[in-house]
Amino acid sequence: MLSVSHPRAASTAPRHRAPRGAATPAPRLLRRRRATHIVASAILLPGGGSTGGGGGPSDRKRPFASPPVAPPGQLYQPFHPPPSPLPANYRHLDLAQRLEVLRDRMGRWYEYAPLISALSRDGFTPSSIEEATGISGVEQNRLVVASQVRDSLLDKAAFPADLVPYFDSFSGPDLLYELRFLNARQRADAARHAIDHRLDARAVRELARSMKDFPRRHAEDGWEAFQGASPADCLAFWRFRVSREAIDVEDQIGELERALQVVETEAARARVELEMERAKRKAAGEEVEDAEGDPASRPAVNVVRLHYGEVAEASTVLLLPVVREADGVAAMDAAPRRTKTDVDLGIVEVDKEWARWAVMPGWGPVMEAADEAVVIELPDGRKLPWRTGYEERVLVIANRGKKEVLEQGLYVLEKEGRLVVERGQKLVEQGIAVAAAEVVIVVRPPREEDDMISDEEWD
Repeated sequence: MLSVSHPRAASTAPRHRAPRGAATPAPRLLRRRRATHIVASAILLPGGGSTGGGGGPSDRKRPFASPPVAPPGQLYQPFHPPPSPLPANYRHLDLAQRLEVLRDRMGRWYEYAPLISALSRDGFTPSSIEEATGISGVEQNRLVVASQVRDSLLDKAAFPADLVPYFDSFSGPDLLYELRFLNARQRADAARHAIDHRLDARAVRELARSMKDFPRRHAEDGWEAFQGASPADCLAFWRFRVSREAIDVEDQIGELERALQVVETEAARARVELEMERAKRKAAGEEVEDAEGDPASRPAVNVVRLHYGEVAEASTVLLLPVVREADGVAAMDAAPRRTKTDVDLGIVEVDKEWARWAVMPGWGPVMEAADEAVVIELPDGRKLPWRTGYEERVLVIANRGKKEVLEQGLYVLEKEGRLVVERGQKLVEQGIAVAAAEVVIVVRPPREEDDMISDEEWD
């Protein structure tokens, strides 16, 4: 470390002015003097090294790696740009030539489709591309997405290479664009099904939606008879669902006939034929029990839907412990039980601490089972053993004091580490005589369209 003193500190002699009238000496050449007044100091480091002066052989130097050397005749470039998305035959074209290729549709659609993405990276907007080439913004998006879907089909292990040229025609983008929200395996299966049955864009859209929607319908009636790995079964189940939603019997029969045209597996065909027989008997005027009237499709207990403010307006409320579906029977049995209640002051005493509680209105069936009641939270209400089309969380209030299985009841038991709700009739057929608890009531959340504040109150 060097310390430098001020230059004026080197000389303390006072300065004198020349008297008036004295002859001015001739100018002389000023020479730069050596900085003899600079005092240097150094800090000695351990090992003989120092920070000042010209170091000797004992100075420690930081290791220095020489930069990489480029191969002979090539320029060293530490940054490598990403590969160009353009095909090799379009990379040498300038901007005017690329616009001309798009304007005249020179080549196949999947060859000039990457030019649209390249123009977007260069700052072009869809409207400016449309003005220069005549390709609308909707068609630009369809071409770009379809080319990406086509690239995902080039895997020979998932999709035969000899079938890819089927989509090289002018209608290829319309077909591949509908497969955009499927995964790679589903795209390959759907594309093969579209080729085998010569589907148009509208039919491919229906097929893709049915394959995407099929896993979400696992709790609906008849779902287990269809195979999700088969595009034909997914489409047949889609039409099977539409037939059950039809009001007119003729419309129902028409959808079932369309389902029979595409169904693939024998189990799914038998399920569709059973529904077809029911619809034909109903069209002939015979007495047929509807699916809504089937005891297997109706809940065996009361199912209520809460309203906003219902708990606050209730004269009597209950505080019940809550367990999750994945907690199992052990957690349900370990949930606290009510030991004492002070009706006048509303004090409830339980036998242990608990983390999650639910406040419920004092309904009659729940009040009767309050001492042994527990709430099971199900994330999907479609897992209940009756037909429901609502995907919503539900609360199942069960009585742990009643465990004997009867055919008319509804019970909670554990399967594969999760709490499930089953009908007593099914458990009796399986030889199960004791369950974890009996279901008292099922509570559904308030509807989303039910506003907490009406228009009059807001005004």
